Amino acid sequence: MVKEKTFENYPAGIVFTSNLVSLSIYLIGAFLIYKTGIIWLLAVYLALIGIMELRLIRWHCTDCYYYGKTCAFGKGKLSGMLFKKGDSSKFCKMKITWKDIVPDFAISLVPAVIGIILVIRDFDWILLSLVLVLFVLTFMGNSFIRSQLACKHCKQRELGCPAQKLFEKRGK
Repeated sequence: MVKEKTFENYPAGIVFTSNLVSLSIYLIGAFLIYKTGIIWLLAVYLALIGIMELRLIRWHCTDCYYYGKTCAFGKGKLSGMLFKKGDSSKFCKMKITWKDIVPDFAISLVPAVIGIILVIRDFDWILLSLVLVLFVLTFMGNSFIRSQLACKHCKQRELGCPAQKLFEKRGK
């Protein structure tokens, strides 16, 4: 197995691409919820995105190797500007379970389910296309970002990453 080069600071193209996928998921999800006409639901959805992003940069990025540096998502740099450095040994000891990532999947799946209901109720090619794009970005897009752009070149992965422990394939 060839050891991949790790980045001290990720190139801007990777940061842009990684954030484009996330932002696209958020915007499509917000649009699908908006189409219900239930504005308070849209507000809750947007607040949850904000809370999840804040939780990440406040309580995870502060302990990461990339704190104050440009990680694949640019959040290490942002965390360094907003919060005090944490304890990097805590990052390696963190345990992540499938239960912990349910909110991350819900950010995509709840709007997708809403979109499917809207399409069934009143068929619309644009809504159907957006639901399909949402699924593709959520599963294939995120998988590509993490496997080919982010994790592959991550210094924190070498030091210990709880997400890698969760997602790594058993029986290699």
